[in-house]
Amino acid sequence: MTVVEWAGLPMLAAVALGLVATGLPAFVVLIGVALLFASLGLALGVLPVSVLTALPLRIIGLLENDLLQALPLYVLMGALLNRLPLADILFRAGNALFARTAAAPLLSAIGLGALLAPMNGSVGASAATLSRVVEPRLLASGVSAPRGLALVSLASTLGVVVPPSLVLILLGDSMLRAHTEAINATHLAARVINTQDVFQGALPPALLFLALAIAVAWLVGRGERMPVVPAPRLRPGEWLTAIVTLAAILALLAAVVSGHLYAVEAAATGAVALFGFGLVSRQLDGPVLAALLRDTMGIAGALFALFVGATTFTLVFRALGAEAPIAALIQAIPGGALGTGVATLVLLGLCALVLDAFEIILVIVPLVMPPLLTRVPDAVWLSALTLLALQTSFLLPPFGYAVMTVRTLSAERVSDGAMTRALVPFLAAQLVVLALTVAFPGLTHLAQPSDAAAPPRSDAQVRQQLENIVPIAPSESDEH
Repeated sequence: MTVVEWAGLPMLAAVALGLVATGLPAFVVLIGVALLFASLGLALGVLPVSVLTALPLRIIGLLENDLLQALPLYVLMGALLNRLPLADILFRAGNALFARTAAAPLLSAIGLGALLAPMNGSVGASAATLSRVVEPRLLASGVSAPRGLALVSLASTLGVVVPPSLVLILLGDSMLRAHTEAINATHLAARVINTQDVFQGALPPALLFLALAIAVAWLVGRGERMPVVPAPRLRPGEWLTAIVTLAAILALLAAVVSGHLYAVEAAATGAVALFGFGLVSRQLDGPVLAALLRDTMGIAGALFALFVGATTFTLVFRALGAEAPIAALIQAIPGGALGTGVATLVLLGLCALVLDAFEIILVIVPLVMPPLLTRVPDAVWLSALTLLALQTSFLLPPFGYAVMTVRTLSAERVSDGAMTRALVPFLAAQLVVLALTVAFPGLTHLAQPSDAAAPPRSDAQVRQQLENIVPIAPSESDEH
């Protein structure tokens, strides 16, 4: 390999250093690093100018992706849930529903996180919303500050694994591209993974983790003997609002996961319904509407800016031939398919200490997944493991992305030791789900149709199947 091909590793290191040292948005760092190395490549004569002229077409092609239409709609749904009093009503309804147990606020926080986090975009956006909505109510309910921050951190990461979140939509698109490259490289006759496969593959581990998290919260609430704070009574209209909102959200999410609705259709339906509720209830006045549009445009704009930055970075990265060393390193990992998969998951987990989920999916996944899928052909299993590894890394104290974000946003000052002790039971549940998914790949195929989970077939197998259907007449040479 040439020296130029090894430029990819300094490019990745420069991105990590730029994010940590400057505090600039990720898209600024990605574009800056790409321009720096592109300038060096042009000066050294190893990067043709024609490569850079392809950038506008790549960006236009990216923005023409129909799947990306769902992103601003999902962001709008999340902003509507945040700006309208629906999140508060749902949290109080959960407290009233579980009023007989001291764990009511903990269970309500997890349930609200499972509903809101998939639509809030990044882990940082979910942490900001839940810190504002959930944390004060947890503290008012008698939950200790470390436990409250741990619950908010956990809830803010649920959008990483609970379909059909923005994270899963983007991962599905990225895995589709990576799987296509791997199939072309290995010449296997396999069906390319799509977003629906990622949704269905992530669902069983996500449900298992939610069940374990709820069990842990219930046990923690009973063990700490937290005071049972009487929940304020909900008016009949608020109960009706909570029931209708919960049923509508669950129906939309289930329709997308089951394939009855596309993500764009479900997001548009939910956004229109919530917007109509705000108008009918007269809660969507001028100031609220202005703040709603500002939030939506800000988050959606940051996402599309990140797309442009990631596209620019990967174009320069691949133009320098820097993918070859990464592919060679992945191919050289010992331990077969399992060892390669685990090593790559550890790498993604380390990246998650400094990068958000979107940045990892748009920058790191396109680089490491194509060579990994040539050794580990089960793309659905790898997708689910990627999501679980990212969620685990986000929750690792004290440097986990979700933990640091929640502690920064909170007015409460909690020591590292107290925060770690509060997170340990939930991290144990997370590691149990991760270990089960690694040991039993079939877990990720439980929600898929039987034909979708079939292993990929080689060209020889496809030819044999065709011969069984349409017998091929023997040639003259075969007769003699």
